[in-house]
Amino acid sequence: MFPDARGKLDVEDLLRLVLVLVVVWLVLEIVGGVLGILAGLLGPLRPLLGIAVVALIVLWLLDRI
Repeated sequence: MFPDARGKLDVEDLLRLVLVLVVVWLVLEIVGGVLGILAGLLGPLRPLLGIAVVALIVLWLLDRI
């Protein structure tokens, strides 16, 4: 179908692509771990945190902030 299109990707470009994907994967793992730790620490306080966020949004919408 496209005989000239096969094998046009350089090894360096392929290695850069793999490196970027590994870096993205590591960043996602680190962020997930940090969020997991924060969720564990804030476990009992999460409902209060949600109420505080809702209250701040309502006050901002009513121009009370």
